[in-house]
Amino acid sequence: MLDKRQNVDPVLVVDLDGTLLRSDLLYESFWSAFGKDWRCPFLSANALRSGRAALKAYLADASDIDTTLLPYDPDVIAYVEAWRERGGRTALVTASDQSIASRIADHLGIFDEVHGSDGTLNLKGPNKAKFLTEHFGETGYAYMADHAVDLPVWQHAKKVITVNAPTSLRGQAEKLGPEFEHLTTSGSSAKAHLKALRPHQWLKNSLVFLPMFAAHQLDIITVLESFFAFVAFSLIASSVYVLNDLLDLAADRAHPRKKKRPFASGAIPIANGTWMAPGLLLAGVLISLALGWKFALVMLGYYVMTTAYSLHLKRRMVVDICVLAGLYTVRIVAGGVATGIPLSVWLLAFSIFLFFSLAAVKRQAELVDSAQRGKLSATGRGYHVDDVPIVSMMAIGSGYVSVLVMALYLNSPAVMVLYPYPAALWGICLVLLYWISRMVMVTHRGNMHDDPVVYATKDRISQICLLLVLVFAAGGMLI
Repeated sequence: MLDKRQNVDPVLVVDLDGTLLRSDLLYESFWSAFGKDWRCPFLSANALRSGRAALKAYLADASDIDTTLLPYDPDVIAYVEAWRERGGRTALVTASDQSIASRIADHLGIFDEVHGSDGTLNLKGPNKAKFLTEHFGETGYAYMADHAVDLPVWQHAKKVITVNAPTSLRGQAEKLGPEFEHLTTSGSSAKAHLKALRPHQWLKNSLVFLPMFAAHQLDIITVLESFFAFVAFSLIASSVYVLNDLLDLAADRAHPRKKKRPFASGAIPIANGTWMAPGLLLAGVLISLALGWKFALVMLGYYVMTTAYSLHLKRRMVVDICVLAGLYTVRIVAGGVATGIPLSVWLLAFSIFLFFSLAAVKRQAELVDSAQRGKLSATGRGYHVDDVPIVSMMAIGSGYVSVLVMALYLNSPAVMVLYPYPAALWGICLVLLYWISRMVMVTHRGNMHDDPVVYATKDRISQICLLLVLVFAAGGMLI
C-alpha cells in the first residue's frame, strides 16, 4: 500500500516510458522477445486479445531486459534525487509491467515505492489518474510525464512537470495545474534518424556498379539502371540495419562504441524504428519492382538472408561469416541482373573469397576487442576469444585465395578481350596482398573499426591502395 501521509510537499510521481527512460519498455520487451523467439509477433497478438496489460505481462516474461543498461535520462534522475534530498517522497508509477518496473526501481534506488500494470489493469491515462487520486488524494502529488495520454493525470495533480513535451502539450498541461514546470533534456533529431540509416554503409552497395565497370559498359541506360539498383539496395539495407539495431539493443548497450547508436542510446524512440524498418523496406521494394521481377527476386533473397542473419545466423559460428560473404556478393549479382550484364565466373569467385576474408576480419576485430575488455566471448556471437588465431587464419587465407583467383584470371584468354595490356594488372595483385595482410595485422593489434569496410573508407593507407588499383586498371586499358 502507498503511504497516505500528508506532507508539506506532495509526493513526486514519475512516469517511466519517455520520462525517466529515453525509451518505451513495451517496444523494448517486444524486440528483446522477438530476438529470442521469431514467433513473438504471433504470441503477442494472442496475448493482446486479453488486453494491453496482458500483452505487457507476456512480453515482460518472454524478454530478457538488462535494466542496468537501459538509457535513463540523467537530468530526470537528478531531479528525483534533489526532491528526495529536500525530504520529499518519490514514487515510480508506470503503465509498464510491474516486474520490470520493480527491477528498474531496485537498480536506481531513488524511489520509495513503485507501481506498474499487473497483467489485468493497464495503469495508464484515466486508470492511472484514478489510482493516484485514490492513494494520494486530489492534488496530493506532483506528476512528471511526457505524453498527451497523461493529461487526465495532470488534471488531478498539484504540480505539472513535463519532460521534453512539445509546445502544444505544454500549453494544455499548464491549464490543468496550479503549478507547472517544463524540463527539456533531449530530443530526437533528423541527424539521429539519418545516422540510424547508417549512410556510411551504403558504400557497400556501390558493388552493384561493379558489373558495369568490369564489362566496360558505361552507356546512360546502364548507368541509370545501376543507380536505381544502388538506391533500392540502400533503402532495403537501411531497413535491415534498423531491424538489426532493434534486435541487438542489449548487445549494443554492452559495447563501448555501439552503445552510442541512436536506438541503443535512446536518441531515437524505439517506436520510430519499429515503423522505419517496414517503411524503408516498402520504398526499396517499389524501386526494385520498377527494375524488373528478376531484380526484385534478388532483393527478396537478400532481405530474407539478411533477416535470417539478424534473427539467428549471426550467432552461428562460421555460418555467420559465410552469410556475410554471400551478402556482399549478392550486391554484385544484383548489379548484373539490374543491367542485364552476364557475370563472369572469375568475378564471382574473386568476390566470394575476398568478402569471406573481410567478414572474418570483422569477427576477428570483435574478438580482439572482447579480449582487451577482459571478456571470454563476443556478445551475441558464437565465438570465444581463444578462437582469434583460427579466425585470423581464415581471414588471411581466404584473402590470399582471392588474389590467386585474380592472378589466374590475368592468365586467361578472357582478360585480353577487355584489357590490351594485361601485364599492368599484375600490380593489382601486389596491392591486394599488401592490403589484406595489413588489414589482418591492424585487426590483430586491436586498431580495427567494428566494420573493416568502414575502416577502409577512413584509412589513408587503404585509400592509397584503392588509388593504386585504379591506376593499374587504367594502365591495363591505356598503356
